[in-house]
Amino acid sequence: MRQKSGPEKAPAEQGATRRQFSAEEKIRIVLEGVRGEESIAELCRREGIAASMYYGWSKGFLDAGKRRLAGDTARAATSDEVKELRREGKRHASTLWIRG
Repeated sequence: MRQKSGPEKAPAEQGATRRQFSAEEKIRIVLEGVRGEESIAELCRREGIAASMYYGWSKGFLDAGKRRLAGDTARAATSDEVKELRREGKRHASTLWIRG
Protein backbone atom coordinates (compact mmCIF):
# COMPACT_ATOMS: atom_id res chain seq x y z
CA MET A 1 0.00 0.00 0.00
CA ARG A 2 1.38 3.44 -0.99
CA GLN A 3 1.56 6.28 1.44
CA LYS A 4 0.50 9.74 0.39
CA SER A 5 3.28 12.28 0.41
CA GLY A 6 1.06 15.00 1.84
CA PRO A 7 -2.50 16.20 2.16
CA GLU A 8 -4.62 15.89 -0.94
CA LYS A 9 -5.04 19.24 -2.66
CA ALA A 10 -8.38 20.76 -3.62
CA PRO A 11 -8.94 21.48 -7.35
CA ALA A 12 -8.31 25.21 -6.86
CA GLU A 13 -4.90 24.44 -5.36
CA GLN A 14 -4.04 22.14 -8.27
CA GLY A 15 -4.08 25.05 -10.70
CA ALA A 16 -7.70 24.82 -11.82
CA THR A 17 -8.73 27.98 -13.61
CA ARG A 18 -11.80 29.97 -12.77
CA ARG A 19 -14.62 30.09 -15.25
CA GLN A 20 -14.79 33.32 -17.22
CA PHE A 21 -18.26 34.72 -17.90
CA SER A 22 -18.93 36.82 -20.97
CA ALA A 23 -20.85 40.07 -20.65
CA GLU A 24 -23.83 38.36 -22.29
CA GLU A 25 -23.78 35.54 -19.72
CA LYS A 26 -23.57 38.01 -16.83
CA ILE A 27 -26.50 40.01 -18.22
CA ARG A 28 -28.56 36.84 -18.72
CA ILE A 29 -27.90 35.73 -15.14
CA VAL A 30 -28.65 39.16 -13.65
CA LEU A 31 -31.88 39.43 -15.63
CA GLU A 32 -32.95 35.97 -14.45
CA GLY A 33 -32.42 37.15 -10.89
CA VAL A 34 -34.42 40.33 -11.53
CA ARG A 35 -37.30 38.27 -12.93
CA GLY A 36 -37.52 36.55 -9.55
CA GLU A 37 -38.77 33.20 -10.86
CA GLU A 38 -36.38 31.49 -8.44
CA SER A 39 -34.42 32.68 -5.44
CA ILE A 40 -31.01 34.24 -5.93
CA ALA A 41 -29.51 31.38 -3.92
CA GLU A 42 -31.08 28.81 -6.29
CA LEU A 43 -29.95 30.78 -9.35
CA CYS A 44 -26.40 31.03 -8.04
CA ARG A 45 -26.26 27.31 -7.22
CA ARG A 46 -27.51 26.44 -10.70
CA GLU A 47 -25.01 28.77 -12.37
CA GLY A 48 -22.16 27.74 -10.08
CA ILE A 49 -21.42 31.24 -8.79
CA ALA A 50 -21.26 32.84 -5.35
CA ALA A 51 -24.14 35.08 -4.35
CA SER A 52 -21.64 37.90 -3.79
CA MET A 53 -20.58 37.59 -7.44
CA TYR A 54 -24.21 37.83 -8.58
CA TYR A 55 -24.81 40.92 -6.43
CA GLY A 56 -21.62 42.55 -7.74
CA TRP A 57 -22.74 41.96 -11.34
CA SER A 58 -26.23 43.21 -10.50
CA LYS A 59 -24.87 46.42 -8.95
CA GLY A 60 -22.60 47.03 -11.94
CA PHE A 61 -25.47 46.39 -14.34
CA LEU A 62 -27.78 48.82 -12.56
CA ASP A 63 -25.04 51.46 -12.12
CA ALA A 64 -24.20 51.29 -15.84
CA GLY A 65 -27.88 51.64 -16.72
CA LYS A 66 -28.22 54.62 -14.41
CA ARG A 67 -25.18 56.34 -15.95
CA ARG A 68 -26.45 55.63 -19.46
CA LEU A 69 -29.89 57.04 -18.72
CA ALA A 70 -28.30 60.11 -17.10
CA GLY A 71 -26.25 60.66 -20.25
CA ASP A 72 -22.94 60.18 -18.42
CA THR A 73 -21.32 57.88 -20.95
CA ALA A 74 -17.80 57.66 -22.22
CA ARG A 75 -16.82 55.71 -25.27
CA ALA A 76 -13.50 54.34 -26.38
CA ALA A 77 -11.73 56.31 -29.07
CA THR A 78 -11.25 54.61 -32.41
CA SER A 79 -7.72 54.03 -33.64
CA ASP A 80 -8.21 56.75 -36.28
CA GLU A 81 -9.24 59.23 -33.59
CA VAL A 82 -6.18 58.32 -31.51
CA LYS A 83 -3.90 58.81 -34.53
CA GLU A 84 -5.46 62.21 -35.26
CA LEU A 85 -5.08 63.32 -31.64
CA ARG A 86 -1.42 62.28 -31.68
CA ARG A 87 -0.83 64.25 -34.90
CA GLU A 88 -2.56 67.25 -33.38
CA GLY A 89 -0.48 66.95 -30.22
CA LYS A 90 2.74 66.84 -32.23
CA ARG A 91 1.69 69.93 -34.20
CA HIS A 92 0.99 71.83 -30.97
CA ALA A 93 4.23 70.67 -29.39
CA SER A 94 6.26 71.78 -32.40
CA THR A 95 4.64 75.24 -32.46
CA LEU A 96 5.31 75.66 -28.73
CA TRP A 97 8.92 74.68 -29.22
CA ILE A 98 9.32 77.15 -32.12
CA ARG A 99 7.72 79.96 -30.07
CA GLY A 100 9.59 79.07 -26.87
